[in-house]
Amino acid sequence: MRHSADAAPVHGWVVLDKPRGMTSAHAVTVVRRAFRAAKAGHAGTLDPLATGVLPIALGEATKTVPFAVAGTKLYRFAVRWGEARATDDAEGIVVATSDRRPTEAEITAVLPRFTGTISQRPPSFSAIKVSGRRAYALARSGAPADLAARTVVVKRLELIAMPGFDDAVFEAEVGPGTYVRSLARDLAEALETRGFVAELRRLAVGRWTLAQAISLDNLAALGHSPAASGHLLPLETALDDIPALALTEDQAKALRCGRSVTPFDPQSRACLSQIGDGATVCAMLDGKLVALAEVAAGGIRPLRVLNT
Repeated sequence: MRHSADAAPVHGWVVLDKPRGMTSAHAVTVVRRAFRAAKAGHAGTLDPLATGVLPIALGEATKTVPFAVAGTKLYRFAVRWGEARATDDAEGIVVATSDRRPTEAEITAVLPRFTGTISQRPPSFSAIKVSGRRAYALARSGAPADLAARTVVVKRLELIAMPGFDDAVFEAEVGPGTYVRSLARDLAEALETRGFVAELRRLAVGRWTLAQAISLDNLAALGHSPAASGHLLPLETALDDIPALALTEDQAKALRCGRSVTPFDPQSRACLSQIGDGATVCAMLDGKLVALAEVAAGGIRPLRVLNT
């Protein structure tokens, strides 16, 4: 997973429009190789069935992934009524059927039950770890895990279209940890039928949208200079919502060495007092990110030091 010795270090984000049929891990590998980056990671798994926004961190930007994952996500998805699938999407085998098809009025009536803070049971075929093993591995072995329900947030859920008797299209804006496949399954059960996700497209992750995304075909067409194409976004892109704190040279050096820093100027002290202990700030030197730091006892301590 290391780049060649003559490759320039690459640090930043690429917003990929992931194609259907590819795993997120494979997509990360393709992008990492295209940019010849030393390391890479993504902000939020997309199932092979799904397409759309997959933010990929390269180099030191991987240290900002936890902050990107915490953002809201926007999906458009189609539910196929009448069948329940083992995977809660089109890739699984049929495990139950129903002749009932909900009306538009019935669907609209149940949507408020699935917005706000709700309890949701993850799909048996998911990447959640159970006693050290992935839930999907247990399910494939014939011993699916009994996954506990968890609290998630659905900020918005709307019926967009009903293109056919068997199908309905929705848009959902959700918080971290929400499974659209579970949402479709539970919607169907509330409507006294069965259902699964037939199509799924992610439209946005936090501030990243499809307007910024590049397809793998277009990435390949850039040849050996993708970093110069404008599609490599600054690593600070994932941190737009995090307050910034300006450092002196000595303070930046101390943070890079893993030491805590207590600002002396009144403006910085007032800023930290307003933000409050436990919050995260971007520690900056001359407009460049030095570290992600935690506010503590009137100062800051480094959480992630950037080596760029």
